[in-house]
Amino acid sequence: MMKFGKKWRIVSAAVIGVIALGFIFWPKPKAGDEPDEVEVTDSAEVEQLVLEYGIPVDRYKVDYGIVERNQNLSSILSNHGLTSRNIHDLNEKAKDVFDVRKIRDGQAYAVFKTKDSIPQTMFFVYEETPKSYVVFDLRGGYRVYRGENPVEWKQKEIRGKVESSLWLAMEKCDASPLLALVLSNIYGWSIDFFSLQKEDEFRVVYEQECVDGKELDNFHVLAASFRHSDSTYYAIPFTQDGEELYYGVTGNSLEGAFLKAPLDFYRITSRFSNSRFHPVLRRYRAHHGVDYAAPKGTPVYAIGNGKVIAKAYQPNGAGNYLKIRHNSVYVTTYMHLSRFAKGIKVGSAVKQKEVIGYVGSTGLSTGPHLDFRVFENGKPINPLLIKSQPKKPVKPELMPQFVSLRDSLVRRLEAMADSVAG
Repeated sequence: MMKFGKKWRIVSAAVIGVIALGFIFWPKPKAGDEPDEVEVTDSAEVEQLVLEYGIPVDRYKVDYGIVERNQNLSSILSNHGLTSRNIHDLNEKAKDVFDVRKIRDGQAYAVFKTKDSIPQTMFFVYEETPKSYVVFDLRGGYRVYRGENPVEWKQKEIRGKVESSLWLAMEKCDASPLLALVLSNIYGWSIDFFSLQKEDEFRVVYEQECVDGKELDNFHVLAASFRHSDSTYYAIPFTQDGEELYYGVTGNSLEGAFLKAPLDFYRITSRFSNSRFHPVLRRYRAHHGVDYAAPKGTPVYAIGNGKVIAKAYQPNGAGNYLKIRHNSVYVTTYMHLSRFAKGIKVGSAVKQKEVIGYVGSTGLSTGPHLDFRVFENGKPINPLLIKSQPKKPVKPELMPQFVSLRDSLVRRLEAMADSVAG
């Protein structure tokens, strides 16, 4: 039987001493504590109490399941003996804790029943996320409350080389490919991940969140280095003014005024050129931008802070497009969008990496892609060569602390073995 509940053990040791009139009192739990009180006997044995979702699982028969398409709380619980009136009362109790309409197909749940000859349902537990769950206590007057599974962060190290893509390189290292997205976010101001070369090398020390032994796609990079185009880029996390940023070895933040690309890495299909063969018009003409091929609906980001100065549709050209003025020098254009992000309009102030639209194929286009353009003082420039000054360097008074951390992390990265350490 496949089990979807999260399990851990609490060992309650009933240590009995020989004392005059030897009484040991177990404090009574407060209201809202564990659903069942734990009795302490006068035995010197150690009781193994197995809990799932904070419920003593050994006292119940547990049915595990997955919410199916078009199922809701009513349809699930009616299959476990609850009446329409029971479910209505439960819905009323849940209102201030959890919106039962948000129960989604594909999520796990567990039903706890008594072990009687005619079982009665005592608890229904819905796993909202891998880390959190909602308990519907069906005993007595009903109670609904949230719980969280204990999490741990497992530290790992990987070292690898790019053969075709960073995504595949991560898989070759037995690491989650989504770690590639984390690195692209960290290095998004300094490395063009659309132009990685074969033999580019990365080393990463990171933590990955785990629940009940299952690894989640949540990461925290503790140190990284990336060798690209004969240069090595280090990422050292350092906190100042209550904010953790990643810094290079000189103490300049890796975050710059502009991202290297306006979307998470996919594939460049056309570069900046004064003479490119147009696939629709079938003739050569200037292409003063970069085309990024990506699936329809891929989020498109503003590469820097700015204000929207144009939002329009051009049927025989750019399709749905946006223009953003970043300062007195730079303007960026995002073309062929399938749609704009909610709330985006002319005059909107946008932040760096804020979603402004989604990849599409509107206008004069042969397939879903983003045509991205940059203008410097009104003249088109190659977006891949845009200059980006670092945002926030390490303060002079904090440099000794940063240098000490930097040196220790760089030594660790340089000493990393060729093999992957899990």
